[in-house]
Amino acid sequence: MSETENETKPQANTPEIVLQQIYLKDCSYEAPNGPRIPASQWNPKFSLNLNTASTELGTELREVVLTVTVEAKIGDNVAYLVELKQAGVFVVRNCSEDDLKKAIGSICPTVLFPYARAACSELITQGGFPQFLLPPVNFDSLFERSMAESTRIAVN
Repeated sequence: MSETENETKPQANTPEIVLQQIYLKDCSYEAPNGPRIPASQWNPKFSLNLNTASTELGTELREVVLTVTVEAKIGDNVAYLVELKQAGVFVVRNCSEDDLKKAIGSICPTVLFPYARAACSELITQGGFPQFLLPPVNFDSLFERSMAESTRIAVN
């Protein structure tokens, strides 16, 4: 085997995460009053929630679901509420427990997020509201913060 072939093949115990499929698992859009808010009053407060979950589908197969919830409010009135679940099926091989947690909490959501961002924007625009793009998300940072918090809770 040539040196080039050896470099492209993963080592036997090297951790691998391979995307198999991406799909929109669920979505919901609500606009209780439709887009009847005058443009001059359009200055909503936004809330954004992200959540990641995983289900084992087989020995090396996992479904990872990124749930994105966006709510726009003007005063106490909800302008719109979007909730969607962007999912992907990933082959996860040779990962330690810590590597698996990082894959589910950081790597896979990073892959899924652009699809969720596009779907969310499309729903809002089709609902008659001004375009809204989710801000970039650093899932590595969120994962590290989550791990640090869970460690603090476990120690206390």
